[in-house]
Amino acid sequence: MRIIAGPCQHESIEQSLEIALHCRDVCKKYELDYYFKASYDKANRFHNDSKRGLGLHPTMIDFNIMKMEYKDLKIVSDVHETDQLPYVVGYLDVIQIPAFLCRQTDLIKAACKTGLPVMIKKGQFLAPWDVPGIISKCEEASEVWIVERGTSFGYNNLVVDYTGINWMLDNLPTPLVMDCTHSTQRPGGLGTGSGGNRDYVPGLARAASAMGVRNFFLEVHENPAKAPSDGPNMLHLKDFERVIGDIDAYSYSDSSKIKKQ
Repeated sequence: MRIIAGPCQHESIEQSLEIALHCRDVCKKYELDYYFKASYDKANRFHNDSKRGLGLHPTMIDFNIMKMEYKDLKIVSDVHETDQLPYVVGYLDVIQIPAFLCRQTDLIKAACKTGLPVMIKKGQFLAPWDVPGIISKCEEASEVWIVERGTSFGYNNLVVDYTGINWMLDNLPTPLVMDCTHSTQRPGGLGTGSGGNRDYVPGLARAASAMGVRNFFLEVHENPAKAPSDGPNMLHLKDFERVIGDIDAYSYSDSSKIKKQ
């Protein structure tokens, strides 16, 4: 079972290390494969004045220091443009394609040629049975993971369709990742930014685990109220172990359901 967890943005090396080491240690306790996630640039923010992150090069320098000091630390970050790929290959273990870019053919194909696993977030606007079209662009990938992160439900709202998750578990040839935090987001719901409700995160995680999902994405922060992005839907770092414990306790063990995961 994989756990991908970290803050929405890389804010400082001190903060990222605090979160990464806490999450790593919790995952070790439950014998789970941990990946630290943080973004160097939130290029699709709601407003022009929204904070985007520290930027590509400063963040990669910090990631390199983190990986040099902690050899077992694996890092995921999202790439928005093809010309960023040569710079991230030496520092990342998995490339993430953001949901809004999940149909960008050139970006996906270029990411797949790097030799790194590529984690593609399923767009909020896609049906589950649209995902094989994305996977068809990944012939050269070493590994592909598909992320469920909620589906648009009217304006400023998302819903999690567990019948769709069931379809993807049964029909996709790739591992499925459940993004439990972005699924509680309210896009643009605050008027000047996105809202959300982290109280729903534990229940979504338990339900997905009980269905047979074996990979989970959780954004966590030591103080979500002060996070520069996605604060309302981010999990408190202090609650991370409780959610991981629930995922472990509710895990569905039917080998026929989880063979690809």
